[in-house]
Amino acid sequence: MSDNNKNIITEKAVDFNISTEIEHGIRVSNLAYWISRELNLSEEESYQMAIAGMLHDIGKLKLSHYLYEEKEKLNIDTLRYIRKHPTLGYEILANKYSKLVAESILHHHENYDGTGYPDNLSGEEIPLGSRILRISDVFAALTSDRPYRRAFDKGTALELMIEEVKNFDVKIFIVFQRVIHDEQLIAEMKVI
Repeated sequence: MSDNNKNIITEKAVDFNISTEIEHGIRVSNLAYWISRELNLSEEESYQMAIAGMLHDIGKLKLSHYLYEEKEKLNIDTLRYIRKHPTLGYEILANKYSKLVAESILHHHENYDGTGYPDNLSGEEIPLGSRILRISDVFAALTSDRPYRRAFDKGTALELMIEEVKNFDVKIFIVFQRVIHDEQLIAEMKVI
Protein backbone atom coordinates (compact mmCIF):
# COMPACT_ATOMS: atom_id res chain seq x y z
CA MET A 1 0.00 0.00 0.00
CA SER A 2 1.43 3.38 -0.96
CA ASP A 3 2.10 6.06 1.66
CA ASN A 4 -0.57 8.22 0.02
CA ASN A 5 -3.18 5.47 0.44
CA LYS A 6 -2.12 4.94 4.07
CA ASN A 7 -2.57 8.66 4.72
CA ILE A 8 -6.04 8.59 3.14
CA ILE A 9 -7.05 5.63 5.31
CA THR A 10 -5.63 7.29 8.42
CA GLU A 11 -7.41 10.56 7.63
CA LYS A 12 -10.64 8.62 7.02
CA ALA A 13 -10.23 6.90 10.38
CA VAL A 14 -9.72 10.19 12.17
CA ASP A 15 -12.59 11.88 10.31
CA PHE A 16 -15.15 9.18 10.94
CA ASN A 17 -14.14 7.55 14.19
CA ILE A 18 -12.43 10.06 16.46
CA SER A 19 -15.67 11.33 18.02
CA THR A 20 -16.75 7.76 18.78
CA GLU A 21 -13.37 6.97 20.34
CA ILE A 22 -13.44 10.18 22.40
CA GLU A 23 -16.96 9.47 23.64
CA HIS A 24 -15.93 5.93 24.57
CA GLY A 25 -12.85 7.25 26.39
CA ILE A 26 -14.96 9.72 28.37
CA ARG A 27 -17.40 6.98 29.40
CA VAL A 28 -14.58 4.66 30.49
CA SER A 29 -12.85 7.55 32.27
CA ASN A 30 -15.95 8.48 34.28
CA LEU A 31 -16.68 4.90 35.25
CA ALA A 32 -13.05 4.22 36.21
CA TYR A 33 -12.96 7.36 38.36
CA TRP A 34 -16.16 6.54 40.28
CA ILE A 35 -15.32 2.87 40.71
CA SER A 36 -11.93 3.95 42.09
CA ARG A 37 -13.60 6.37 44.52
CA GLU A 38 -16.03 3.65 45.62
CA LEU A 39 -13.03 1.35 46.20
CA ASN A 40 -11.64 4.06 48.51
CA LEU A 41 -8.66 4.87 46.33
CA SER A 42 -7.27 8.32 47.02
CA GLU A 43 -8.47 11.31 45.03
CA GLU A 44 -5.11 11.37 43.18
CA GLU A 45 -5.30 7.65 42.32
CA SER A 46 -8.91 8.06 41.18
CA TYR A 47 -7.87 11.00 39.02
CA GLN A 48 -5.06 8.89 37.53
CA MET A 49 -7.63 6.19 36.75
CA ALA A 50 -9.76 8.80 34.99
CA ILE A 51 -6.73 9.65 32.83
CA ALA A 52 -6.13 5.95 32.15
CA GLY A 53 -9.77 5.54 31.14
CA MET A 54 -9.56 8.41 28.70
CA LEU A 55 -6.33 7.13 27.14
CA HIS A 56 -6.81 3.36 27.40
CA ASP A 57 -7.20 2.82 23.63
CA ILE A 58 -4.57 5.32 22.46
CA GLY A 59 -2.53 2.47 20.97
CA LYS A 60 -5.27 2.10 18.35
CA LEU A 61 -4.00 5.30 16.73
CA LYS A 62 -0.95 3.41 15.52
CA LEU A 63 -3.22 0.70 14.14
CA SER A 64 -5.78 2.89 12.41
CA HIS A 65 -5.01 1.54 8.95
CA TYR A 66 -5.82 -1.98 10.17
CA LEU A 67 -8.88 -0.97 12.17
CA TYR A 68 -10.64 1.26 9.70
CA GLU A 69 -10.00 -0.22 6.28
CA GLU A 70 -13.27 -1.12 4.65
CA LYS A 71 -13.53 -4.85 5.20
CA GLU A 72 -16.55 -7.04 5.70
CA LYS A 73 -14.97 -8.86 8.61
CA LEU A 74 -11.72 -8.93 10.50
CA ASN A 75 -9.22 -11.58 9.55
CA ILE A 76 -6.79 -13.31 11.90
CA ASP A 77 -3.84 -11.11 10.92
CA THR A 78 -5.88 -7.98 11.59
CA LEU A 79 -6.98 -9.30 14.99
CA ARG A 80 -3.35 -10.05 15.83
CA TYR A 81 -2.47 -6.40 15.16
CA ILE A 82 -5.49 -5.09 17.07
CA ARG A 83 -4.40 -7.08 20.12
CA LYS A 84 -1.21 -5.02 20.14
CA HIS A 85 -3.02 -1.80 21.02
CA PRO A 86 -2.52 -2.12 24.82
CA THR A 87 1.23 -2.61 24.35
CA LEU A 88 1.43 0.25 21.84
CA GLY A 89 -0.52 2.46 24.23
CA TYR A 90 1.88 1.59 27.03
CA GLU A 91 4.85 2.44 24.82
CA ILE A 92 3.31 5.80 23.93
CA LEU A 93 2.51 6.73 27.54
CA ALA A 94 5.10 5.02 29.75
CA ASN A 95 7.48 7.99 29.94
CA LYS A 96 4.76 10.64 29.97
CA TYR A 97 2.28 9.41 32.59
CA SER A 98 2.37 7.70 35.95
CA LYS A 99 3.13 4.02 36.38
CA LEU A 100 -0.52 3.56 37.46
CA VAL A 101 -1.80 4.99 34.17
CA ALA A 102 0.68 3.18 31.93
CA GLU A 103 0.35 -0.25 33.58
CA SER A 104 -3.43 0.01 33.78
CA ILE A 105 -3.52 0.61 30.02
CA LEU A 106 -1.02 -2.15 29.26
CA HIS A 107 -3.17 -4.81 30.93
CA HIS A 108 -6.73 -3.53 30.37
CA HIS A 109 -7.59 -6.56 28.21
CA GLU A 110 -6.40 -9.15 30.73
CA ASN A 111 -9.20 -11.38 31.97
CA TYR A 112 -9.36 -12.42 35.61
CA ASP A 113 -9.31 -16.10 34.59
CA GLY A 114 -6.04 -15.65 32.63
CA THR A 115 -7.50 -15.72 29.13
CA GLY A 116 -6.79 -12.10 28.20
CA TYR A 117 -3.89 -10.33 26.56
CA PRO A 118 -1.10 -9.24 26.18
CA ASP A 119 0.43 -11.37 28.96
CA ASN A 120 -2.32 -13.83 30.03
CA LEU A 121 -2.15 -12.54 33.60
CA SER A 122 -4.77 -13.81 36.03
CA GLY A 123 -6.33 -12.78 39.33
CA GLU A 124 -4.26 -10.50 41.51
CA GLU A 125 -1.38 -10.59 38.99
CA ILE A 126 -3.43 -8.09 36.98
CA PRO A 127 -2.83 -4.55 38.28
CA LEU A 128 -5.82 -3.12 40.17
CA GLY A 129 -6.14 -0.27 37.67
CA SER A 130 -6.37 -2.73 34.79
CA ARG A 131 -9.10 -4.67 36.55
CA ILE A 132 -11.04 -1.42 36.98
CA LEU A 133 -10.52 -0.46 33.33
CA ARG A 134 -11.54 -3.92 32.12
CA ILE A 135 -15.00 -3.62 33.66
CA SER A 136 -15.40 0.04 32.70
CA ASP A 137 -14.35 -0.62 29.11
CA VAL A 138 -16.67 -3.59 28.60
CA PHE A 139 -19.69 -1.80 30.04
CA ALA A 140 -19.03 1.37 28.04
CA ALA A 141 -18.67 -0.69 24.85
CA LEU A 142 -21.83 -2.72 25.46
CA THR A 143 -23.94 0.38 26.16
CA SER A 144 -22.73 2.22 23.04
CA ASP A 145 -23.77 1.88 19.42
CA ARG A 146 -21.23 -0.02 17.31
CA PRO A 147 -21.02 -0.31 13.53
CA TYR A 148 -22.21 -3.92 13.82
CA ARG A 149 -24.94 -3.53 16.49
CA ARG A 150 -27.07 -1.11 18.47
CA ALA A 151 -26.26 -0.26 22.09
CA PHE A 152 -27.59 -2.58 24.77
CA ASP A 153 -29.65 -1.11 27.60
CA LYS A 154 -28.07 -1.14 31.07
CA GLY A 155 -29.93 -4.28 32.19
CA THR A 156 -28.99 -6.31 29.13
CA ALA A 157 -25.37 -5.14 29.34
CA LEU A 158 -25.23 -6.28 32.96
CA GLU A 159 -26.73 -9.66 32.08
CA LEU A 160 -24.10 -10.13 29.37
CA MET A 161 -21.33 -9.17 31.79
CA ILE A 162 -22.65 -11.55 34.45
CA GLU A 163 -22.54 -14.37 31.89
CA GLU A 164 -18.83 -13.58 31.44
CA VAL A 165 -18.07 -12.74 35.08
CA LYS A 166 -15.03 -15.04 34.97
CA ASN A 167 -13.34 -12.20 33.06
CA PHE A 168 -13.70 -9.76 35.95
CA ASP A 169 -12.54 -9.32 39.53
CA VAL A 170 -15.82 -10.05 41.33
CA LYS A 171 -15.07 -7.61 44.17
CA ILE A 172 -14.65 -4.78 41.67
CA PHE A 173 -17.65 -6.00 39.68
CA ILE A 174 -19.85 -5.65 42.78
CA VAL A 175 -18.54 -2.11 43.36
CA PHE A 176 -19.14 -1.32 39.68
CA GLN A 177 -22.77 -2.42 40.05
CA ARG A 178 -23.22 -0.07 43.02
CA VAL A 179 -21.85 2.78 40.90
CA ILE A 180 -24.09 2.18 37.90
CA HIS A 181 -27.17 1.81 40.09
CA ASP A 182 -26.57 5.14 41.86
CA GLU A 183 -29.08 7.27 39.92
CA GLN A 184 -27.73 10.61 41.16
CA LEU A 185 -24.18 9.68 40.21
CA ILE A 186 -25.30 8.37 36.80
CA ALA A 187 -27.06 11.65 36.10
CA GLU A 188 -23.85 13.53 36.91
CA MET A 189 -21.68 11.19 34.80
CA LYS A 190 -24.03 11.13 31.81
CA VAL A 191 -22.53 7.84 30.67
CA ILE A 192 -25.50 5.51 30.67
